[in-house]
Amino acid sequence: MKAICFPGRYCQGKGLLRQIGKWVAGCGKKPLVLWEPFLKDALGATVSASFQEQGIAFRDALFKGETTRAAAQALVATIKAEGCGVMVGMGGGKAIDTAKAAAALSGARCVIVPTIASNDAPTSACTVWYNDAGEYEGFDMWRFNPDLILVDTEVIARAPVRFLVAGMGDALATWPEANAAYGRRAVSTAGGTQTVTALAMARLCFDTILQHGVEAKEAVVRGAVTPAVEKVVEANILLSGVGWESGGLATAHAIANSLPAIHETHGLMHGEKVAFGLMTQLCIEQDWPVDEVYRVVDFLNAVGLPTTFAAMKMQDVSKERLLEFARSVSGEGSFVHNHAFPVTPENIVDAMVAADSLGQRRMKRGCP
Repeated sequence: MKAICFPGRYCQGKGLLRQIGKWVAGCGKKPLVLWEPFLKDALGATVSASFQEQGIAFRDALFKGETTRAAAQALVATIKAEGCGVMVGMGGGKAIDTAKAAAALSGARCVIVPTIASNDAPTSACTVWYNDAGEYEGFDMWRFNPDLILVDTEVIARAPVRFLVAGMGDALATWPEANAAYGRRAVSTAGGTQTVTALAMARLCFDTILQHGVEAKEAVVRGAVTPAVEKVVEANILLSGVGWESGGLATAHAIANSLPAIHETHGLMHGEKVAFGLMTQLCIEQDWPVDEVYRVVDFLNAVGLPTTFAAMKMQDVSKERLLEFARSVSGEGSFVHNHAFPVTPENIVDAMVAADSLGQRRMKRGCP
């Protein structure tokens, strides 16, 4: 069986947050908004005015910083006590994942409003769990994707450019991972093997990032919303989200999701970890053309994503620690087993070392 999944509706544009009341009103009554305190301070007046225009009284809750099961259950309790029909998750990936979990567990409709484009969490039916220390604790796939995604590119362009660039690292891995999973006909989290639609979206994501990523970064540095920014935001969020969920994952995300076990990497964003995971995957792959590998590495260097151990703060991590890490990465059920060939802990360590060497070599050549 083949399978693909989508959010109910995806809307993207400059100034869209000013219309949130109209869009949420179509989903249900008594919305509960989850956001971080700084977002409430920065965007609260806009959100409140839009809800007021629609005659909607909304509740809100403050996100504490980690996607824990306890945080999700606390929201479920609020939803039930207040009789809320819509869960609105606003912010970055962890707040969004917490809101998706609360909606799924309570039966409320789900609206996602990303304020950064640092990853592809908004469109998926997935929640990645962490503990209070920020350590990865697995993930859950919910029955349905969010009902509505509202992406205000004006808000996203005002965020630090590092977020957009990290999202490019996450998105760029979509096609290499989906292509690897397709080679094995691995079942994706959508519940079946890959449709041609999912594979096409994954490839379009890859091509869009490589073509427009540098230009989009330069625009956001200047606070501008240009066609390149619109295209990259769509790739980071929609194309990458549908592409990974219905295409499949492989070594890039297996490494990124496990890197919190190496404490030196704790200051890095998810997409930055995925970028180095992608480097590692390309050094494991057997059939990728060398010139295309160089194209990916040169792009990562051009936008400032990590391609070396030094950039990952891992220059002092011993081979013994790398091997211990690789054993955890390649355990039963790992995404590394979605390749059409065996991937062992030793393969992973060798590929990480090769990735570091490749990243250094391309930087020394001045590319670009």
